[in-house]
Amino acid sequence: MSYLDNIRTFVRVYELGNMSAAARDQRISAAVASSRIAQLEEHLNVRLFQRTTRQLHATEQGEIFYAGACKIIDAVEQAEADVESVTRTPRGSLLVAAPLGIGRRLIAPLIPKFKDAYPLIDIRLRLSDRALDIAGEGLDIAFFLGLPKDSTLKIRKIADCPRVLFAAPEYVARKGWPKSPSELTTGTHDCLNLRYPGAPEFQWPLKTANGTEKFAVSGPFESDDGDVLTSWALEGHGIILKPVFEVQDHLKSGALVPVLEGTPPVSVQLGCLYSHRRHQDPKTRLFIDFLARPMAQAVAP
Repeated sequence: MSYLDNIRTFVRVYELGNMSAAARDQRISAAVASSRIAQLEEHLNVRLFQRTTRQLHATEQGEIFYAGACKIIDAVEQAEADVESVTRTPRGSLLVAAPLGIGRRLIAPLIPKFKDAYPLIDIRLRLSDRALDIAGEGLDIAFFLGLPKDSTLKIRKIADCPRVLFAAPEYVARKGWPKSPSELTTGTHDCLNLRYPGAPEFQWPLKTANGTEKFAVSGPFESDDGDVLTSWALEGHGIILKPVFEVQDHLKSGALVPVLEGTPPVSVQLGCLYSHRRHQDPKTRLFIDFLARPMAQAVAP
């Protein structure tokens, strides 16, 4: 068993604080992960973790070894990237995350085409509308809509993505057309909100005569899945804020209609995040460059 594999497993156990989670991340069994840590401890003649029922905590020696282990992995990955740049045969895997709407509509259809162009690169796609911990989850690239908070990561802007407020004709017939954004906050109209554990208080930024204003909207329906909200809107349960590209077919068919067109939502940034370490990885650059143009074209008004 490779000593480098042992070090990689140790780093993920340290970062995730859980042997089973690290094993899943490495695509190995928990028994193999435990064996790798045990071999490292035997080799170093120290205990790297204090084990409790549910979690592992690094010892002082483990903290010291983690700092050095990261340098080793960084050096190996940089060397591999340098070789790939020269040989022009990038290989390996990329763990990519994206919100559900972006992932299903924009990214997933492009991955088979990328694989045809670069058959030695495997893509592991994870879709979720929740906030992601890029380092903690071992992600290589994370696509986003909005303004990411983590300033330690590199950002690649792809496009400005226009958004719209819309509802089903059935809803408008029942509740009437909203006349001002204030009706979204007083209970006059029902808003469908995207929320997930740990999400901040939800507000919709709308363009008004006074500039951009944020409205703390309310309504009886919430979900952490944006497509569920679209389904509820189609059934006439409320008003929703969505990127145009996600609902344009429904808008064209008349199944959904724009509301409050005089005070539209602010456009949102579509982009991706990746660590500074991944910036030099040819796989990362190739994947982002391959997807950037068709994604920008897809969200263009």
